[in-house]
Amino acid sequence: METISDRIFELLKERRMSQKEFSQKTGIAESTISDWKRKRTNPVSDRILIISEVLEVSPYDLLSGAEQIGERSRDNKTYVISKETELGILIETYQGLNHGLKK
Repeated sequence: METISDRIFELLKERRMSQKEFSQKTGIAESTISDWKRKRTNPVSDRILIISEVLEVSPYDLLSGAEQIGERSRDNKTYVISKETELGILIETYQGLNHGLKK
């Protein structure tokens, strides 16, 4: 069974991205990335979104390893939106409203 770390290194290879470049883009220490490969450990959950963003895959694809191929594949209904964008601020504000105001 393929691990998250296996998928990360596979994606790095496909994108011809070095571990150093990946480290710089994600802010994750090179030693941590090396540990994933050497010790076959996986990244902590709070790193999944930035890893997905840098590797240009959805968190679902990164975590599951499932590719959406053909008509039988599961349709991805998830978006990753930064809270600092206009849309992110709108969603955050809406979620803070009470039930009556949301209606």
